[in-house]
Amino acid sequence: MVSKAENKAPKEKLWNAEYIKVMLCNFLLFFAFYLLTPLLPIYLDTQFGADKDMIGLVLSGYVIATLLVRPFSGFIVDTFERKKVLTICFFSFFVVFFGYVGAGTLLMFAIVRTVHGLPFGATTVANSTVAIDVLPSSRRNEGIGFYGLSNNLAMAFAPSAGIWIYSVTDNFQVLFWISLILAFAGYFFSTRVKLPVRPKVEGRRKMSWDHFFLTRAWLMAVNICLFGLCWGVMANYVALYGRDVLQITDGTGIFFLLLSAGLFTSRLFGSKMLRKGKITQSGSFGVICSTAGYTLFALVPQQWSFYLSAILIGLGNGRMYPAMLTMFIGVARHDQRGTANSSILISWDLGMGFGILLGGVLTEFVGYSAAFWFTAACQAAGAVLFLLATRRFYLGRRLDKSNF
Repeated sequence: MVSKAENKAPKEKLWNAEYIKVMLCNFLLFFAFYLLTPLLPIYLDTQFGADKDMIGLVLSGYVIATLLVRPFSGFIVDTFERKKVLTICFFSFFVVFFGYVGAGTLLMFAIVRTVHGLPFGATTVANSTVAIDVLPSSRRNEGIGFYGLSNNLAMAFAPSAGIWIYSVTDNFQVLFWISLILAFAGYFFSTRVKLPVRPKVEGRRKMSWDHFFLTRAWLMAVNICLFGLCWGVMANYVALYGRDVLQITDGTGIFFLLLSAGLFTSRLFGSKMLRKGKITQSGSFGVICSTAGYTLFALVPQQWSFYLSAILIGLGNGRMYPAMLTMFIGVARHDQRGTANSSILISWDLGMGFGILLGGVLTEFVGYSAAFWFTAACQAAGAVLFLLATRRFYLGRRLDKSNF
């Protein structure tokens, strides 16, 4: 029971200067990366004549690299000075964009895309961990929800912006240079973040499996992996689907705009639930709503369902992901924040990598309908797992708030 004195106590400031800087870094990081995402299949098709299964293979390379680096990223972020780790990772992320500009063959492009996964994976872990450090403890659940909004909005708006820029310029090089500039801006802001002094944890450098992956969250990891698979198929093949099946070229931009609107709306209302501690309730709404969106997308191949499903998926993911991120942090010790962040990202990327690969194979050999029905089935399986098992799993393993 919360006392009246506690109720009247002034809230700690959520939107402090350092939190805003970290949010901006995260937005620019994801915007620069996802500005290219929906157009890369078209780029590989038109520039190099790659078929769909080859496109899936090339695009999944960065996911493999990301998966390789993320476990070590969590350990490094928890062990060394986080500001230095963040700036080094962000600078590396920026530099690799020069490779897209110079890649003249499919092999070179595949190498650049794969290598880019290393700094991308490390930077996302470092930046999200820094965000937790600059948040006041009393507003952490709420702050995590808003933080996730920065990358979700970037992942929604960036594809729309990229598609619009390409429709105007018909030039992929312009997109590569814009992404490079945005990545540099993100790096610049990362150098301006000021972090609170973090006390050293004795013996933290000792190697153990739990420093690389949060084993206490294994079931939540399986669950988020299923959701990441769905996003991998949707985000990477929706542009080709719109062009080849629905005969709409500019419709993908509208799709991602509607998706972003759903994300934004959902995050605003979802943050209130997280602030009140209604984490599993918010997650439950999200997984059900996303399942409805993916199912509608597969069930009705029409323009109206194409756009309505974007709204539903946005509303669902806007609740589901921040809830699950809060759950990962909630079962981790205070000195495992980097590990918790890397663990959910590893799980998401593992699922997304499978989604990109399987999506390419299914669309090439079976068709778009089978690929998106497979996606809807995976989302439904993830929703059932969350509702029947993952919620109880989290509540049983959640640590005391003093350790959060």
